[in-house]
Formats: sequence, structure tokens, C-alpha cells
Amino acid sequence: MTDIDTDLLLSAYAEGIFPMAEDRGDKDLFWVDPDFRGVIPLNDFHVPKRLARRLRRDEFQFSIDRAFPEVIQACAMPARGRHSTWISGRIEALYTELFERGFAHSVEVWRDGALIGGLYGVSLRGAFFGESMFSRQTDASKAGLVFLVGVLRLFGFRLLDTQFLTEHLAQFGALEIPRAEYKELLKQALYSDGMEEVSFSPSASADASSWFEISGTASSISGAMSTVTGATLLQSISQTS
Repeated sequence: MTDIDTDLLLSAYAEGIFPMAEDRGDKDLFWVDPDFRGVIPLNDFHVPKRLARRLRRDEFQFSIDRAFPEVIQACAMPARGRHSTWISGRIEALYTELFERGFAHSVEVWRDGALIGGLYGVSLRGAFFGESMFSRQTDASKAGLVFLVGVLRLFGFRLLDTQFLTEHLAQFGALEIPRAEYKELLKQALYSDGMEEVSFSPSASADASSWFEISGTASSISGAMSTVTGATLLQSISQTS
């Protein structure tokens, strides 16, 4: 593939295409445009009962963009059943630049001050493209996904793209849809009703200040720890928009 920059990468996402590498050490990238795409309907998200019970115990704390480099590096590490990864050094550099430009975001999951799980993805107008997640303790990445859905609903996002459907994601209500249907949903998330960039900003929702430790007139939740309780998080997800 011809070398790409972040502008080309954002244009590709707007067309429903994303890059991958063969493995961690691969210097080349290739474009992926699957025949079938994984998505999680934001208004039909399911939290498994066991996970819901654990969230209500408030064992986890959450943040946005507090540790993006650590999250993407953790996602790139080998894990159980996975000896290599598609997150190459080139992928890591590109998405770190997207993060610095405000288009990539991370969700961090903490426990007793330690980073135990998280995920990252790309935000473009009303669409969030999930890339990868990691977990160092049981249920940490699952909890991060629940929190992400809560945040996306809070700020008015329309599409959560998971790239592919997995058994892990299916338990949350993820679906596999044909390419043409996906691209229509993407078009609606990007351009319908004069849709503009949806930002993680407290001004976007009156409820944001109750979710995050936002001081003064701060215009972004990036780096802020969430103060939402597990019960409130679950309640917000159970409400339809």
C-alpha cells in the first residue's frame, strides 16, 4: 500500500474502509472493506446479567483519553489465544497522531489506581469506529465497552462500528450486516440532518457534568475521571433515545 497519512485515513473511514497490518512487525498496511460489518445498535445494547451485577458494585472507575498511548500499546500486546496482532508500529503511530488531532479516543478502566482494561477507536461526526480492546482483569474490557456505549449515547452518536462480529461482542447485541446496509447507516451518522462533528464536550449535554469531574468552564472531558456510578450507567443505557 502507498504510505498513508491521517487525512487519507479519515477519508477512508468516511467511506467505510479501514487499514490493518498482517502482524505487529509488518511495515505494510492493507485496506479492509468487509462484505459484512459488525455494529452494535446504540439503542438496543444488552448488558449480561453477571456483568450488570458487577458494575453495580462500583469496582471499576472510568476515564476518557487519560492514557491513550498506554491503551493502544496494551491492545497491541499478545493475549490469550493471540500470539500476534494486527496493530503494527505504523498503525500505532497513525492512531496516536489521530488522537493528537482529536479524532481518536481511548476509554480507560481503572481499579485501585491501576489501569486494568480499555479500548480505543476513531470518532468521526456521529460515528465511532471501535478498533481494539484489552483486559488485565476479568470483565475489565467488557466494562469499558458498557461505559463507551453510555458516553456515545450521552453525546448523541448514531453508529458504533465494531468492524467484525465476534462471540464476545454478540453477547452485547452486536449484529452483522451487509456492506451496503452498513454504508447507509454510516452515511446517516456522518451527514444526515446537517450532522456536524460530535465532540466529547460537556456543553453537548446537561448531564455530562454529573458523569465527569469537570472543573470551571472546561470544554472537554478528555483526561477527566468519570464520577458516574455503575447503577447510573446501567440506567442510562436502559433508556431509549
